[in-house]
Amino acid sequence: MGAPQARLSALATQLARRGHRVVVLTALPNYPLGRFYPGYRALWRCEGDGDFRIFRTWLYPTQSFRPAKRLASYFSFVVSAALAGAAVMPRLDWLITESPPLFLGITGYWLSRLKKARWVFNVSDLWPKSAVELGAVGEGLWLRMAEQLEAFCYRKARVVTGQSGEIVADIARRFPGVTIWKWPNGVDTEHFAPGRRSESLVRELRKGARCVALYAGLHGMAQGLGQVLEAAGRLGDREDLRIVLVGDGPEKPRLIEQARQMGLRNVAFLDAVPRDRAPEVIASADIALAPLRRRLWGAVPSKIYEGMASGVPVVLCGEGEAAQIIETAGAGLVVPPGDSGALAEALRVLADDPALRERLGRAGRKAAVELFDRQKINDHLISRLEQLPAC
Repeated sequence: MGAPQARLSALATQLARRGHRVVVLTALPNYPLGRFYPGYRALWRCEGDGDFRIFRTWLYPTQSFRPAKRLASYFSFVVSAALAGAAVMPRLDWLITESPPLFLGITGYWLSRLKKARWVFNVSDLWPKSAVELGAVGEGLWLRMAEQLEAFCYRKARVVTGQSGEIVADIARRFPGVTIWKWPNGVDTEHFAPGRRSESLVRELRKGARCVALYAGLHGMAQGLGQVLEAAGRLGDREDLRIVLVGDGPEKPRLIEQARQMGLRNVAFLDAVPRDRAPEVIASADIALAPLRRRLWGAVPSKIYEGMASGVPVVLCGEGEAAQIIETAGAGLVVPPGDSGALAEALRVLADDPALRERLGRAGRKAAVELFDRQKINDHLISRLEQLPAC
């Protein structure tokens, strides 16, 4: 579950299909619930065999934003992954480490040395910069230590990969000697497609309304879903427009209580769905919501690609590269993050104009297939790794 997980799973699968032996070292499933999934209450577990194996190891699971608990969760996996990796992983040609969490760079570097591997450090979000922008980290010793670790990881990696052009440009500017490639996010355009739309699910989502705006994903701090509820409050006169939030996360109980206190009758909260049902759910909506609490440098929500590939117009609460993607493709409407009035107006415009929704959806689908197809993106990365000589 989750955007990075889906992206890395697709890369691992594609590597195996191209004849590479793949070993995945990850945590016991716990996201986004903050507790282990049924059947995974153990110190570690091995799945698969032959040329594709997955080793899952213990961590301290939590949904809490409290610094002590978050750090305990991060560092428990740093340690358990280091121990498990040293014991079970074979000698490697390449070792790819995902950041965030930035602290996992400690384990990645150590295992790359131990297993004689060329190290790829993948940056999906700029840590600690994003944590500072969200207000999760302030000035002080922890920030200075995190910045030093960030610099260490970039300088020790054989290749640094960045998820967006803004991330690549930021790292290249601050660390000019680092080899950095852009490895953008994308979407499986075969699974996420307009043809996945289900009329029975459309009726279930609408519940008598004529238009459904859907958010599907993590209910966390970065998403700023409170602005969606505030927009819903401004749309209380629109019985034809329903807002549906699908998923789970640490902010969900607070959001449900906020909606209750506001007396919102046009908002529904639904449980998370299995990953293989997500394409059907998104394609059955009329509008796809991709909110951000504030601009995070380099952040491009995966939800915009999934909405575009599904042929559903996207409403993005964001700025920067994500906004540029939507505007260039003509795939939806962009409003400033935190501006619930602008968000409400964008939803009104789309709810009132089915032809506009159709036009934006078609343009988004075209851009997704041509520019953001995940298989093409991953094939390009794998080819570059195969061609890069050993140190």
